[in-house]
Amino acid sequence: MTPVTHTVTRTGDRQFGHRRRPGRQRRPRLALIVLLLGALYCLTPVAWVVFAASKSTRELFTTFSFVPGSGLLDNLANLSTYGGGQFWMWGLNSLLYAGVGAVLSTLVSAMAGYALAKFRFRGRQALFSAILAGVLVPGIVLAVPQYLLLAAVGLAGTRWSVLLPVIINPFGIFLCRVFAVASVPESTLEAARLDGAGELRIFGTIVLPMMVQGLVTVFLLQFVSIWNNFLLPFIMLSDQDKYPITLGLYTFLGKGAGDGDLYSLVITGSAVAVIPLIILVLILQRFWRADLLAGGLKG
Repeated sequence: MTPVTHTVTRTGDRQFGHRRRPGRQRRPRLALIVLLLGALYCLTPVAWVVFAASKSTRELFTTFSFVPGSGLLDNLANLSTYGGGQFWMWGLNSLLYAGVGAVLSTLVSAMAGYALAKFRFRGRQALFSAILAGVLVPGIVLAVPQYLLLAAVGLAGTRWSVLLPVIINPFGIFLCRVFAVASVPESTLEAARLDGAGELRIFGTIVLPMMVQGLVTVFLLQFVSIWNNFLLPFIMLSDQDKYPITLGLYTFLGKGAGDGDLYSLVITGSAVAVIPLIILVLILQRFWRADLLAGGLKG
């Protein structure tokens, strides 16, 4: 009786005489294709803005969309000088609203999330449920009531009317609660209390450093949200000197109906407005890398 021999030609494809299932090979390829299509969908408008910002007004309407033009430097010069440098004043306003608002919002979210995660008090679950409900409420529903409240106290039309409503961020509080549960051990808090540390000191010296990766995420999400916010400043502000970039570009677009040269300024301003967000992501990405590395070491 002849023995049956079983040969394995490629160890990577057949291990212990078993063939790799075709479905397992197709799934990563399908996922990669979906990701590439998603990236193409998201990056195509950005690429269009970049190419369009390099074109003069004539080139903008007469050349192919994804071909660079020759008017980038002229567009930047016109954007800088239009209205006495009004665009850069709007940029500083956006930086003020987004920077200060995101810092205050992240700090408030960290304190609220930590309290909901680590303290036991009556009504805690009801409060957390109300915060979750706040995540589901769109900003357009709250804009008019916020205006009426701030108008009643005399703050409508001031920079505070844009800053105060963004400090409370239900989604940021929810994320901070999740981060506090995952990254702040109860044993560490108890040890600090036994050593005589107060709650404020524990929060500032122990909790915040432990939650830093999560707080960076909350800060970035809130910064981008405030930077791109249009509705709230549109309702609250009437003085153009206090406009953020989004509202300022909208005024450019409105004037462009009678002046075609402003179309190039709107597109160039939109391209310039994206640069701070790109820089911020590049600066803060090291915190995510450190978080991923720590998670890999723990695993």
